[in-house]
Amino acid sequence: MVRVSDEVRRLRKRFEARAEESQVWEAVQLARHGDRPYTLDYAERLFSDAFELRGDRAFSDDEALITMLARYHGQTVVAIGHQKGRDLSERTRRMFGMPHPEGYRKAIRAVELAERFRYPILTFVDTPGAYPGVNAEERGQAGMIARSILAFCQVSVPVVCSVIGEGGSGGALAIAVGDRVLMQENAIYSVISPEGCAAILWKDSGQARKAAYAFRPTAGACLDLGVIDAIVEEPKGGAHEDADQAARLLDQAIRLALLEAEAIPAAERRAARRAKFRQMGVWGVADEDGADTL
Repeated sequence: MVRVSDEVRRLRKRFEARAEESQVWEAVQLARHGDRPYTLDYAERLFSDAFELRGDRAFSDDEALITMLARYHGQTVVAIGHQKGRDLSERTRRMFGMPHPEGYRKAIRAVELAERFRYPILTFVDTPGAYPGVNAEERGQAGMIARSILAFCQVSVPVVCSVIGEGGSGGALAIAVGDRVLMQENAIYSVISPEGCAAILWKDSGQARKAAYAFRPTAGACLDLGVIDAIVEEPKGGAHEDADQAARLLDQAIRLALLEAEAIPAAERRAARRAKFRQMGVWGVADEDGADTL
C-alpha cells in the first residue's frame, strides 16, 4: 500500500511538472506571436501628437528601436521601444527588433532630452536581444548597452517600463531600468533565450522547451523574483487576440505606475531606482576555505 502511494505521488509530481512546462512554453510562444502588438501598435492607441525622433547624430538611424515625443493623457512624454516589424521586409529593416549600438545611442539621446525638459519616460520592451553581429561588436555594443543602463539610472524624471513581448538579456535591460517595471502576463523576460540556454547546457537548441521550464522567464516568476513590479492582464488568448483591449489594460497600468512614480520627490525617486536594481539577485561570498556561501 505504501509503495502504491509513493508511486501515485511520483506520477502526480511528474504530471504537474509536465503541465507547468507546457504553461511556460505557451507563454514563450505567445510572447513571440507574429500578430502580437508591438511598440508602434501601442503608440497608435495610447498617444496623440506623436513625433518620432530619428538617428543617433553619430552613425545612423537604427529602426529596431523607436524613440518619440508624444502626448499621453494631456502631458508630454518621451517614449522608447523596440520594434520588430510585421513582414519579412520590415523585419529585415528593423533587424527583428535587435538594436545596434546606434539604437541605444539614440535611446540615450531621448533620455537626455527627457531630463532637459522634465518629461516622463515610458519604455516598451520587446526584443530577442541586442544584435550579436560582428559589426555591432566592432562599434561597441556592450559598452553602449552599459551607457544606456547608466543613463536610465541617472535620470531624475519618472520612468515606467513595460515588457510587452520578449525581454531578451541586456538588449532589453538597456531600456528597462525604471521606477516601475510592468510586464504583460504572456510576455517573457530573461537573461538568455530558451534556445541560447539549451545550446549552452545541452549543445542542442532543440531543447529550448526544457530550458525555458528550467529558468522560467514568465511574468509570474519574474514577479516572485522581484524583477518586475506588476503583471498586466491581457485579453483572453493573448494580446494578439484584441490589440485595442490589450492597449486599454496596459494604459491603466501605466497611468497608475506613472502617478506613483511622480508622487516621489526627484532625488528620492532616482536613489530608490538605483537601489532597487542593485538589490536584485543573490550574492555569494567565499569563506576562508574558498567555498561559496549565500
